[in-house]
Amino acid sequence: MSPVLPSLRLTDPAGLDARAVLAVARGELVLELGDDLIGWLDGRHARMLAALDVGDPVYGVTTGMGALSEVGLDQAARARHSEALLTARAAGGPPWLSPAETRAVLAVRLRTFLNGDAAVSAALCGRLAESIALDVLPAIPRRSTGAAGEIVGLAHLGAALTGAGDVLAGGPGAGTSPAGQALAEAGLVPLRLGPKEGVALIEGVPMTTALAVLAAEDAREVLRHALTVLAAEFAITGAARDVLDARLARGDDALARVTERLRDLAGPLSRPHALQPPVSFRASPQVLAHLDRAIDALDAATGRALRTVTDSPAFLDGEFVGSAGFYGYDLAVHLHALTVALIGVAELGTARLHRLMDPAVTGLNAQLSAEPGPQTGLTPVHKRAVGVAHELRRQAVPSVIGPVETSGGQEDAQAFSLEAAQACRVVLDGVTEVLACELLAVHQARRLAVGRPDAVRPAAGLRAELDALTEGLPASVADRPFGRDVETLRDRLSARQRHRCY
Repeated sequence: MSPVLPSLRLTDPAGLDARAVLAVARGELVLELGDDLIGWLDGRHARMLAALDVGDPVYGVTTGMGALSEVGLDQAARARHSEALLTARAAGGPPWLSPAETRAVLAVRLRTFLNGDAAVSAALCGRLAESIALDVLPAIPRRSTGAAGEIVGLAHLGAALTGAGDVLAGGPGAGTSPAGQALAEAGLVPLRLGPKEGVALIEGVPMTTALAVLAAEDAREVLRHALTVLAAEFAITGAARDVLDARLARGDDALARVTERLRDLAGPLSRPHALQPPVSFRASPQVLAHLDRAIDALDAATGRALRTVTDSPAFLDGEFVGSAGFYGYDLAVHLHALTVALIGVAELGTARLHRLMDPAVTGLNAQLSAEPGPQTGLTPVHKRAVGVAHELRRQAVPSVIGPVETSGGQEDAQAFSLEAAQACRVVLDGVTEVLACELLAVHQARRLAVGRPDAVRPAAGLRAELDALTEGLPASVADRPFGRDVETLRDRLSARQRHRCY
């Protein structure tokens, strides 16, 4: 029997913020609509229906869409138009978003509807909340398409609500099942969409917004682990702490936070091993500070996406107003900035890992080998990190570059924001793998230092963090299939994302 989850009763849109979206994604929270909010939504919906009766053409409601927007619809066509909009546009396929990502998309879609600009019914908003609570999750394609917005993926979402699409059959990789069957098993009937609800479902950027919320949180985990690993590398190598001096962070709050944390973790040093540590050590605080700033900037962009008008046409002050709220440029460029910042972390981590192989830097055995010559040590682990870092560079091309005309020229530009989100996800996974390689080298160095009075050892607080991360790894420094250790550490570092989010 599934546990009963806490329910967030929404009384206004602001209650469904990024933190609530994250809790919904993790399966920690379900949503319900407060009575006053339901009444407000239905009031706006009624005013929108009255405005439609005036008779002026309304894009995507009384007309076709895209290149067919000049085609007017008769009353019979209008009656089925909302659901007809979803049918052919559900043209995507696997891989699908994971259950957690899908819950996040549903939560963001609900939040943007609660803003009132789409003027959809409370029944549609309630069905989104029910889909989360009952785990009836639409199968939404992960891959970016050539649409100016997210029409293809969102058509899959909407089709599942009406029973015409597919839903996720279980956990990640479990496939799909017909939505009609899943709705019946959950005690729900297929939702009938009213006027304007079809176009509302496929407008905006809820997919990119949801994925950006999750990416920012995962990047915070990367930053936390990267600080631990870097502090350990400072400690093990006896690197001079000059670059961590608080006075060097004047005017840069992010750098001040990073260097303060590194000082606390690495601890004091009476005499450095060398006057100048390698540049990869000295530059790393700046790179991590930039990652901190990139996360904050993406948080701000997702906040804007949750609050701003993303529907088109939006119903504002009794009028239907066309917008470009579907064009996720703001999110795309900030996801790209985060991607580049993460690649910087991976590249400097790979460089520092190479330095750990050098006895002139660590004072330990060459290649961190138990017996240099007869045994290889961790050079192959460094080569694995090099391969990952090199692969990540391919994700550094901005998605917003290279629009292509579609829809007979009506859509002649795309932000490809979903592509930006996917690139960021690939890089988040890659930098975690590089950190796992570094952490294994730190573990090996600590084992090699046992019994050596001249070895520099991490401070007590840092030792506790490292012990928790490397618990269960072999104490032996002899050669073994080190890939198993890397995978253990990789799973441990990404446990929050993998087991609670993805």
